[in-house]
Amino acid sequence: MAVACACAAALLAGPSGPANADTADTGQGTARLTAADATGLAADLAGVLKDDMAGAYYDAGERKLVVNVLTPQAAERTRQAGAEPRTVRYSSARLDAVRDDLTAGAVPGTARAVDPRLNRVVVTADDTVRGDDLRTLRERIGAQGGAAVLRQVPDRFSPYLMGGDEIRRGDGVGCSLGYNVTRNGLPYFLTAGHCARLFDRWSPARSGRVVGVTVASSFPGDDHALVRYIARVDRPSRVNLYNGSSQVINRAADPIVGQPVRRSGFATGVREGRVTALDVSVTYRQGTVHGLIQTTACAEPGDSGGPLFWGDTGHGMTSGGRGDCTRGGETFHQPLTEALRDNGVRLG
Repeated sequence: MAVACACAAALLAGPSGPANADTADTGQGTARLTAADATGLAADLAGVLKDDMAGAYYDAGERKLVVNVLTPQAAERTRQAGAEPRTVRYSSARLDAVRDDLTAGAVPGTARAVDPRLNRVVVTADDTVRGDDLRTLRERIGAQGGAAVLRQVPDRFSPYLMGGDEIRRGDGVGCSLGYNVTRNGLPYFLTAGHCARLFDRWSPARSGRVVGVTVASSFPGDDHALVRYIARVDRPSRVNLYNGSSQVINRAADPIVGQPVRRSGFATGVREGRVTALDVSVTYRQGTVHGLIQTTACAEPGDSGGPLFWGDTGHGMTSGGRGDCTRGGETFHQPLTEALRDNGVRLG
């Protein structure tokens, strides 16, 4: 019996265009890049420019990499590398410090992300943040000297966890399978940490036959879990596309802001969106999760744990979010690279 990969995602569609840019090149002479090439170039430039670089993002429409820089010298080196430099006000160190300060003591229903397009920290508050909590939050943001902005949204942030999923625990709770992996030659799969308790037994929704048991789970802080297969099943390294076909996943990588992504989930099928932020800190009622990927691909309960991907590259697993696929919303994803590293597993 095949156990299909399923997943979910949705995310904050942040404001377009960098509001704090002091100057910006016209883009003439910049290279036309794929999202994967842009990610690699951004990593290379980060190693060269170091503190003179303040993040980067991918312009999917123009197929170019935009790099935030702090000095004319960094701008010239960026231009020579084939990317578009954009001179900004705040350094990465400054924005990271602002995000960390606002994360300390954060109330449930809030998220914090460095937006390289704005060159600011965007603090998102759902509709449960009201009264004294909202006033205090505004005061804390105002004390950051312009380096942070508040964004209020409808609905509420919560981990996606409900019935109607492909993979179910023995108590009937369901989530989506993320990625099939191996460790020391033995088969496992990854899913969301908030879905899985240690020693939970898992079954495909359609058969009820127990195929796996949870051997590791991390939530909050991170949001990933490892389930060991205890039955013989067909376990391809593929994502279910819900159109009669599937997508091979043969590598894992972190995405870049601005790149397109897809997610596959049992509750809502395959949806597309784009990455809007990385290293996001989200405070659910169950606790704070750090280092998440934020996207605009919609999702609904029943999609938790499933894969976020583009082409043959896996990027993450759905953690939670707000909204749905009728009205839209936003979702947060546990990075796949971290889950692989923490659990000592590899795709396959």
